Amino acid sequence: MKIGPYLLDNALALAPMAGVTDLPFRKLCRELGAGYVVGEMVSANPALRGTRKSMLRSRHDDEPAPIAVQIAGSDPDWIADAARYNVDLGAQVIDINMGCPAKKVCNKLAGSALLENESLVADILTAVVAAVDVPVTLKIRTGPDPDRRNGVAVARIAEDSGIAALAVHGRTRADRFNGHAEYDTIAAICAATRLPVWANGDINTPAEARLVLKATGADGLMLGRGAQGNPWLFREIGHYLATGQELAPPTDAEVHAVLTRHLRGLHAFYGELPGVRVARKHIGWYLKGRPGGDHLRRQLMKVESADAQLALIDAHFQARLDEAA
Repeated sequence: MKIGPYLLDNALALAPMAGVTDLPFRKLCRELGAGYVVGEMVSANPALRGTRKSMLRSRHDDEPAPIAVQIAGSDPDWIADAARYNVDLGAQVIDINMGCPAKKVCNKLAGSALLENESLVADILTAVVAAVDVPVTLKIRTGPDPDRRNGVAVARIAEDSGIAALAVHGRTRADRFNGHAEYDTIAAICAATRLPVWANGDINTPAEARLVLKATGADGLMLGRGAQGNPWLFREIGHYLATGQELAPPTDAEVHAVLTRHLRGLHAFYGELPGVRVARKHIGWYLKGRPGGDHLRRQLMKVESADAQLALIDAHFQARLDEAA
């Protein structure tokens, strides 16, 4: 799969998720089999560029190419200017967010709220493609609501505007994350355009990955919530699609090693106390469904030092090892 001049290692992508796909997590997913990752959404509002949150989201230290930055906004001039700004900072792909269903984004007529206004969609895409000399991609949902699935129309606008690739989440804005994703609209988009398309939504296992590819005819898959606490999902899907064989799940020792490395990365990236607090949600995802995970998560909610957080993790996995001996 290609985005402009960039030939990706594979067609498995990490979806941009605010508060999740920071630099430490993106690097980890690349190491564990993602062929492409997209950074957290940044606002097109120039007044927010100097905030700590925006500056952290704009860091790409030692990140493998192509470096992809997602921008959210509703004003074509602002988004075009934000695209130029981020390219100057090192972005090699600009992704435009028209998929986020969060109220705080949609209330500003950005994210998936833009799907209500196809002429504005065209104005934004045309402005951004003209503003930068790097590939511009787009992430959308299937439409505003189940009665108005206009994903095919938006995809055709994207193709006509010069968009390089498209990611489609198989729900409408109104669906948020309820129910199950539908893939018929994604299949119709793949049939109606020549754009490379990632299918996105409810891809949590290798078997589901194969079914979604077959149902949609998409060029690749974009994984979001299924990768939270499970960055191994990329290598498991990649192996299954290549061989038809399922890999064994990661051992306790590997979960311990990867979780520890992830936490150390968060502590270093955010600073100790903010890093410890950001790490809590990731720990919850890693431990979900694991023996003793709920008890450990409750303990970890009380600690506010990196050493204490890591010590509790070490003790938990040592106890698991002793039980198995």
